Amino acid sequence: MELTDLLPFEKWKELEKEITRISGLDANIFNINGIRITDYKNWANRLCPAIKATDKGQSYICAVAHMNLSAQAKQTQESLVEECDAGLVKIIVPIFKKDEFLGAVGACGFLLDDGEVDSFLVNMTTGIDEEDIERLSADIETISTEKARTILSFIEEEISKIISNLN
Repeated sequence: MELTDLLPFEKWKELEKEITRISGLDANIFNINGIRITDYKNWANRLCPAIKATDKGQSYICAVAHMNLSAQAKQTQESLVEECDAGLVKIIVPIFKKDEFLGAVGACGFLLDDGEVDSFLVNMTTGIDEEDIERLSADIETISTEKARTILSFIEEEISKIISNLN
């Protein structure tokens, strides 16, 4: 079963937009291979697009965070709130139909609680100058763990509605 067997692309895109509207986070729906299924993009900060614009940033920060956290969510069948290696919040909600893993919803891009961007790691991984990283990070919003869990719960409820509509 594919995610598009649950909903058409346009409906998944609407969910991404709704998550972004209520949270301000960058929301994406991923298939079982960790590939985004829509073309929707609304950056939560100015640093993430700079990181993703580099091959190493995309491969060694963003993709690694998603694949590791998605694998953990798949294995435990539990949603989670963590930080990526750059220090930004990442919310992952796995999508299951019965016991079949179909993909995940991800939302990311703010600083969690009193976290901070790991400028050194971002610089060493991407080659982006540390002064540029600091400038791009200066206005990144923060989010409390409680608020992140509220967003996680909203996403879980939406996925539950989608799955229950199939039965």
